[in-house]
Amino acid sequence: MTIVTNLGFPRIGPRRELKHALERHWKGEDSADTLQATARELRLRHWHLQREAGADLLPSNDFSLYDQVLDTAFLFDAIPQRYRALAESDPLGAYFAMARGRQTDGVDLRALEMTKWFDTNYHYLVPELQAGQRFALRGDKPVAEFLEAKAAGFNTRPVLLGPVSFLHLSKTVDGSDRFALLDGLLPAYAALLSHLHAAGAEWVQIDEPILTLDLTTQVQDALREAYARLAQATRPKLMLSTYFGALGDNLVLAAELPVDGLHVDLVRAPEQLDAVLQALPAGRVLSAGLVNGRNVWRTNLDNALTLARYAQGQLGADRLWLAPSCSLLHVPVDLDQEKTLDEEVKPWLSFARQKLGELRLLANALDGAPDADAGLAEQRAHLESRRQSPRVHRPEVAQRVARLTPQDSRRQSPYPQRRRVQEAAFDLPVYPTTTIGSFPQTQDVRQARARHKSGKLSDAEYDAFLAAETERCVRFQEQIGLDVLVHGEYERNDMVEYFGEQLDGFVFTKLGWVQSYGSRCVKPPIIFGDVVRPAPMTVRWSQYAQSLTPRPMKGMLTGPVTVLQWSFVRDDQARSATCRQIALALRDEVTDLEAAGIGIIQIDEPAIREGLPLRRGEWATYLDWAVEAFRICASGVGDATQIHTHMCYSEFNDIIDAVAAMDADVISIETSRSRMELLDAFVRFAYPNEIGPGVYDIHSPRIPSTAEMVDLLRKARAVLRDAQLWVNPDCGLKTRGWEETRHALEQMVEAARILRADLARAA
Repeated sequence: MTIVTNLGFPRIGPRRELKHALERHWKGEDSADTLQATARELRLRHWHLQREAGADLLPSNDFSLYDQVLDTAFLFDAIPQRYRALAESDPLGAYFAMARGRQTDGVDLRALEMTKWFDTNYHYLVPELQAGQRFALRGDKPVAEFLEAKAAGFNTRPVLLGPVSFLHLSKTVDGSDRFALLDGLLPAYAALLSHLHAAGAEWVQIDEPILTLDLTTQVQDALREAYARLAQATRPKLMLSTYFGALGDNLVLAAELPVDGLHVDLVRAPEQLDAVLQALPAGRVLSAGLVNGRNVWRTNLDNALTLARYAQGQLGADRLWLAPSCSLLHVPVDLDQEKTLDEEVKPWLSFARQKLGELRLLANALDGAPDADAGLAEQRAHLESRRQSPRVHRPEVAQRVARLTPQDSRRQSPYPQRRRVQEAAFDLPVYPTTTIGSFPQTQDVRQARARHKSGKLSDAEYDAFLAAETERCVRFQEQIGLDVLVHGEYERNDMVEYFGEQLDGFVFTKLGWVQSYGSRCVKPPIIFGDVVRPAPMTVRWSQYAQSLTPRPMKGMLTGPVTVLQWSFVRDDQARSATCRQIALALRDEVTDLEAAGIGIIQIDEPAIREGLPLRRGEWATYLDWAVEAFRICASGVGDATQIHTHMCYSEFNDIIDAVAAMDADVISIETSRSRMELLDAFVRFAYPNEIGPGVYDIHSPRIPSTAEMVDLLRKARAVLRDAQLWVNPDCGLKTRGWEETRHALEQMVEAARILRADLARAA
């Protein structure tokens, strides 16, 4: 019988049980024991669900209370010195302090940096290493969870992040070579593998996703050294897992590593199968990633079956396993839980549980099971229904895209000329202060939204509530002295979902949650058809907020690339085509905001770096259409309208030309966790426009002092012109509480005043 396996399963639970347990623990409402009990219950439930769906070999140690890279750092004792004392007295507290920071009982700890996991919207914590770093096993999480599954009757394959990928994803705080630490790291890995072997693990999945990247000779040599040494350990069989793209020029290297199996992504790179089969050494198992672990569409099982049969013919039945392309962490748990999803679109979809069912059907077809033909026929019928649906393609959208000209993506005048016009229009002080957009979404706000959706609060009552919250937010900003205000976004559930709900071509789930980081979950919209804006989306509340104050009010939009990246995108046309459709819809919104008297408009693009292809050779094509999409939606306004954009945790060095080509008047970026290190790219490039480097990390409950913000701003001022510099938090404040927000923003405004005083004294 063909083996169906899985690389990882969503951790959060179908109803975000882990999120709620984490947040109760952080508030002090639940003990650590209660949190761990919830975690055990979720793991057990997920193993049952995967086996019932048809998986034979399940993952263990794919579960995490926050992040798998943080787990790896903690497991191998890569704990920065500032957390050491806490780690000895309260290991779980130190673990969460590394993730979120800690500011209590006289302890003030910054969190680790956070950035995107390859080209996904999942965030991982960046381990901090240094020359001479010592590694050792700390705890037994992979062994304990393997034994937990074994006691419950489940045959699992523990999942580990590979040593070279771990080092690649880390940073050294002293500028030393992180790969020089491999020699000290490998004994800890070997010891762990030995413990897993002793516990009875037959296989271990060891993930080296960097094998789908462009690798230097140094990294290639590190992989050879690592696996040559691990091969000498007493260990289970190793399944070397790669995903998110083709092995390409790393195929020979992957094939020569002394492991027992190789997993490859045949969804993103089906063309690599023949080369992989030719390179695979005799006796080695191939895990074929044939079902998309990153999107929600039903699989074309006829195509997958063709690939599987070809591979089986080359390898034999015993050496071929069927799997998703990558961990199912990136998709919702169970489509069957969706009771109100669009009835036409729902049969076109497949979530984590259904994807394992697709693999089981594929395996049954390979094995000649008598009921497989009926299952394949049903799958074909659903795919054909989607192809034939008149809701998918709208001729007027294609015609509008075809009419685009180069002028549609150009502002009226160059930035220096726009700047002079905007200075006269807004008369802002040096170091103008603002926020990124959202303000705290309190329990009252969430309850009012839920009551309105359920019909318990009338439209008029809900509007009155939103108006009161918006006015309270505006008055608060005036009171503390912010220069450019926002309306707080109380009417919005999510920065992408809110817009998708008002655009044609989208559908939405009730329980389609996906983990973004820690307890932060998002519910991505599903783009199934051509995108159209039937009516203005944000004008009403922005215009109302502007009517409350003489100070400039920013209109807030999510940009086209981010709407694309943070949705589940249709797979029947190029992503660039879908992005242009979204850009045109947003262009209409931008011009409507300008016509309504909103002079500053922020078009957030936090995902533009995340969408960058993993291979450098594919960057230019992506950046061309991504930048064009931003400029399409931003270029319909006059010179006096100031366009802002915002970008999340990103490495800008390699794409700074493209960031500049977006031609936003002001860009705000997240820099506080890196202590302004991310500004280096803008300095080396001599970025000409205005920049707001974040001085307040909103992903942590920790409140920085005024002195700390002043220090960060002085670092920024040392490398940027005074006229370029804005003062703002790292990101929106939606997830924070009001008290911490109040204190942090008051101190941020005071920091700007201190800088202005510095400038006055210097003058």
